[in-house]
Amino acid sequence: MGKQTRPARPTRKQKEEMKAWKLVPENWLVVRETPSEMVLVSKSGLKKRTIQRGA
Repeated sequence: MGKQTRPARPTRKQKEEMKAWKLVPENWLVVRETPSEMVLVSKSGLKKRTIQRGA
């Protein structure tokens, strides 16, 4: 089992990216961010969502 990190509140740049994907930033937390993708988890239903970058 790998070490699990705590989800963080999104930064301003991440919020802008979420809005471009038609997501409400207040409802999502950032789990992991890499140059190619950003993994999010919802606050209410704990659903995971991956945003692909550079596509």
